[in-house]
Amino acid sequence: MKRLQAGTLAAIFVQCVFCCLNGVIYAQISSVSIGVAGDSADVKTITQFGLVLMGGSTDVDEAFKWMIKKSGGGDFVIIRASGSTGYNDYIKGLGDVNSVETLMIDSRDKAQLKTTGDKIRNAEALFIAGGDQYNYVKFWKDTEVSKAIQYLIDKKKVPIGGTSAGCAVLTEYIFDAGKGSATSSEALNNPYDTLVSVSKSFMTIPFLKNTIADQHYAARNRQGRHVVFMARMMKDFGVKSPKGIAVDEKTAVCADDNGRMKVFGKGSAYFLSADDLPELCEPNTKLEWNYQQKAIRVISIQGTTQGTPAFNVNEWLSQANQYWYVTSGVLNMNQAK
Repeated sequence: MKRLQAGTLAAIFVQCVFCCLNGVIYAQISSVSIGVAGDSADVKTITQFGLVLMGGSTDVDEAFKWMIKKSGGGDFVIIRASGSTGYNDYIKGLGDVNSVETLMIDSRDKAQLKTTGDKIRNAEALFIAGGDQYNYVKFWKDTEVSKAIQYLIDKKKVPIGGTSAGCAVLTEYIFDAGKGSATSSEALNNPYDTLVSVSKSFMTIPFLKNTIADQHYAARNRQGRHVVFMARMMKDFGVKSPKGIAVDEKTAVCADDNGRMKVFGKGSAYFLSADDLPELCEPNTKLEWNYQQKAIRVISIQGTTQGTPAFNVNEWLSQANQYWYVTSGVLNMNQAK
């Protein structure tokens, strides 16, 4: 046998190392699952569409039980771009489900994999964890992930929900946090502050057309920025009658396949609507949205353990129990008479 020259041996060694590294890299990219609780074998169950908008902080057990029932006990999938598998055992302990699996989709490479899309399509319930909504936009928009989520909504009709950042991306319009978070004061004093970044979501849910969500609502004083988001929808996107759904921490809004809503939890949910353009919504200028102190109609509903019945989301009511308006960048709230 001829002895191989040193240069040839070096080339073979480099090629082998490259192949091994490629294998490791491929394995890392293709392995989006970070853990499963229950049976990893796929099952098929009869599902019903449902929607959960959760406000962040402590999760609402009743909302997950509601989703489990609508999943028919199938496979519950969690998607996220940071964090861990904390939901697996928690949700598995709340009801009879075949499995709970967490997918870590923290890059566009992972989001574009067919195997990632297939895992989502096999879900009988889908929940988007909290985190940074800009990562969800940056990593998931126009990928196999967004296509698979839309399939679950339009074709498979499974319950879908999200908390905090996961809730933010469910509505048609979203505060995408592309430049970071924004406070109410920053938004009200300059609706076009670089922090006030509003865009369209990467999914479409019929109940949430012309709607923008906000979370951690009362705890983080987000009412003012939410109103600004709605004003920007009118000015930038031509939305004639914008709507907002906001949820306090430890609270969830659940809507069934007919649009009937319940509010579960310890806080309140808020349903905002408006018809008239702000008097003044311009860069570097304080928001003015008064219209005789009734610019924004608000329905506030306190959550309960049993779920407080609310109106049908398909029939957004013109009535209100509060009116909000903005004068020179200051948000005012009046009880409806």
